[in-house]
Amino acid sequence: MLLRDLTAQDLAQVVLLNDAAHPAVPITSIDEMAELLRLAGFASVAVDGADESTVLGFVIGMRPGADYPSENFRFFEGRGTDFLYVDRIVVSEAARGSGIGRMLYDAVFTLARTEGRAEVTCEVNVLPPNPGSLAFHARLGFERVGEQDTKGGAVRVALLAAGL
Repeated sequence: MLLRDLTAQDLAQVVLLNDAAHPAVPITSIDEMAELLRLAGFASVAVDGADESTVLGFVIGMRPGADYPSENFRFFEGRGTDFLYVDRIVVSEAARGSGIGRMLYDAVFTLARTEGRAEVTCEVNVLPPNPGSLAFHARLGFERVGEQDTKGGAVRVALLAAGL
């Protein structure tokens, strides 16, 4: 497997992967995903080394100061720490358990260390529940630093941070 930058040519596959992972991530149109990519501080895809056109997983995130209206991103901005924020990380159902999620996060942690950041942050749904993702993030060293309702109370998230 290889990691490379997420490009506009990947958007159709990224949207399909994203929407297949609902409700862990919100349904997102291709235009919304293009806007998210425009705002992103970093974005990568995992592809099969033999077929670099097939996206197996992706990560999209923000740096502090991004003009991103997410309630969760604003929570981390308000904490006053220097962080990289993972807005989304999705691995195709067929590729789960193959190490892609860890590979994507390894790249985020490497970027955070290179930039001298204090932590990597993200959120995981508590309602609707996503126990697999919570366990995965705990194995990577993430700890709960808060919890909040989002989407007008339709979703409750655990706000997580992993120090470097």
